[in-house]
Amino acid sequence: MSPIGLIVIVGLVGGAWAYDTPHCDGRQTIVHLFEWKWKDIAAECERFLGPNEFCAVQVSPPMEHLLASNFPWWQRYQPISYKLESRSGSEAEFIDMVNRCNAVGVRIIVDAVVNHMTGTGQSGTGSGGSSFNADNRDFPGVPYGPNDFTPRDQCPSSDGQIHDYSNPNEVRNCMLVGLTDLYGGSDYVRQKVSEYFNHVIDIGVMGFRVDAAKHMWPGDLEAIQGLTKDLNTDAGFPAGARPFFYHEVIDQGGEPITVQEYFGVGRTTEFRFGKKVAWGINDFSQLGNIYDPGWGMAPSDKALNFVDNHDNQRGHGGGGDILTYKNGKDYTLGVCFSLAHEYGFMRIMSSYYFDDSDQGPPSGGGGSTSDVPINPDGTCGGGWVCEHRWNAITQMVRFRNAVAGTSIDNWYQEGDNVAFSRGNKGFFAMTKYGNFDKTLQTGLPAGTYCELVSHCANQVTVNADGTAMISIHNDQEPVFAICVGCGDGPSPTVDPSHTTTPGPTIPPVPGTARTVIFLHKITSPGQDIFIRGGIDSEHRPGCTETAATDPCAITHETNSLGAESHYDKYNSWREGDTKLDWFGAQPGQGTYNSQAAEGSPMAWTTSTPGQAGYQELNTFGEHYWMLDVDMNCEETEGGWFEVKGFVTNGPGWEIDIAQVAACTGDAGGSKPYSSSNHMGRCGFINVFEFSGNSCQIVSFPQ
Repeated sequence: MSPIGLIVIVGLVGGAWAYDTPHCDGRQTIVHLFEWKWKDIAAECERFLGPNEFCAVQVSPPMEHLLASNFPWWQRYQPISYKLESRSGSEAEFIDMVNRCNAVGVRIIVDAVVNHMTGTGQSGTGSGGSSFNADNRDFPGVPYGPNDFTPRDQCPSSDGQIHDYSNPNEVRNCMLVGLTDLYGGSDYVRQKVSEYFNHVIDIGVMGFRVDAAKHMWPGDLEAIQGLTKDLNTDAGFPAGARPFFYHEVIDQGGEPITVQEYFGVGRTTEFRFGKKVAWGINDFSQLGNIYDPGWGMAPSDKALNFVDNHDNQRGHGGGGDILTYKNGKDYTLGVCFSLAHEYGFMRIMSSYYFDDSDQGPPSGGGGSTSDVPINPDGTCGGGWVCEHRWNAITQMVRFRNAVAGTSIDNWYQEGDNVAFSRGNKGFFAMTKYGNFDKTLQTGLPAGTYCELVSHCANQVTVNADGTAMISIHNDQEPVFAICVGCGDGPSPTVDPSHTTTPGPTIPPVPGTARTVIFLHKITSPGQDIFIRGGIDSEHRPGCTETAATDPCAITHETNSLGAESHYDKYNSWREGDTKLDWFGAQPGQGTYNSQAAEGSPMAWTTSTPGQAGYQELNTFGEHYWMLDVDMNCEETEGGWFEVKGFVTNGPGWEIDIAQVAACTGDAGGSKPYSSSNHMGRCGFINVFEFSGNSCQIVSFPQ
């Protein structure tokens, strides 16, 4: 037996821990903070992830990467070297992040790209200053040369690319979409990859998500992982603990490469789980059989499961038939159900808003990544979705920790309602449409319990026989969770910003009043945003299709934002715009270079003084499109109105909005009725995210 083989056996079975064991002191959920900068992750660990009991953060690949035109997200997956210099930050910032996150019990998992280097046809300088030439297989920053890439005679395809996924030799020995394929059978390549792993282990990381592991031979992974060190005890890990590995193996049946081949080197990413959840949210009767061994799914102790990931939410890597943040409430239900379920080790996605599948993270230009601003209500601004901060999802992370080690019992499913217990530690329920009342067996000891999603506003009594009245009356977050030991009041781990407006809501403004709408959206050159709105015809009867006389339209006069050339389009389109309505341009409304308006115009603004588009009322950041009007509040619904955005030369309409029940801000409060649009208040500043569910309403500064 070779020395490498001996090391592998020690790594797999020689100690109390194997590669499939996370080291999180019982915490059960990983969050992928996709494309966040290291300094923002460090802050998020301290202010939110640690207190809310998250296990770990999967970070974007930290190694030096390609700098591609327009700086797409996928440039992070084209390595130039293993230097820790990326658009997320420097090595010093990476070290600071790991130390700060470990200090609050949140571990770091590196997204490791070691199947390949950058694509053919690429040359130049990487994010860390290293030169490279992919066609020459020259990467001096490692260094790698031509002998470190898979020999051409081992790839059976005619052009060196992967075409036939029924041939494992082609899948593992040829180039994945033109990416230069490292020769994992080389002792030198194994050494360089393990040196990279050991460097970040020394810094204090817990583990690795191995990108494109399906395209690597399991034996090569065994050898590389066998060369890794135990986790760093100075970072708080137990002596002898092995790194935690999960491998990206896209196995959806029908191909010879299966997840089972990788069980010896850790967990595998279970892509079928997300599809099953999406099908189940569409038809609750399918939720009872999420784990399907007949489909080849990994058993629970080998599965790393998720509802969506950074690839398939863009239609790549097994995309299709999945839920994403763009599905609003259905996505919340899918993630909450997954967190309540017993299957696998859970990872949740934390995204940024995108329309183009190549689009990089929010940026101030030049390929830099923008900060992640946290709004007063605890949501994220600046183009970041932050699903992990959605209230119901956060609370279900706590629930999953509390019920760890228990199995599903007392299953109930009828129509679009489902409920089950987790042993005698917790009980979960959800309903599709927001209203549910039924006495069910919870399996819990008798007593009074705090309902987590409502932050203990709802107290639940479990009777001596284990039954309880389960009530859900929340159209936006129709989820219910109670558990033993989860507290008898609002959790101190939850940000105060999760709460709704303190004190009484400011009363409606009478008459005509200045009203401002901000809609946050990062657009491409040539795109403009218009809004349409008023009152929905399903709520107000008698609506017509003529804006001038439509009782669902609201009279307004559009105000100027300034005479600078930056506002030329806005000032042209606002002429003759007298109604917030659902029909687009009004008769006689202004045009710009013969281009007609598509509704009430918005203008791009920023909070940076001196920059084109600066507006004092914008205290939120860049890419906040603004409409400033004097609105007739008497034509609203108790001071409330509806709006939806439209982007020209691009995505068009926003998706249906599942706006939170209560808006934040000093003028926030509860909307008067349900709507699939944004709902704001006349006489105030209203702040929304394009296709997002948050809302913030604040008074004008005095």
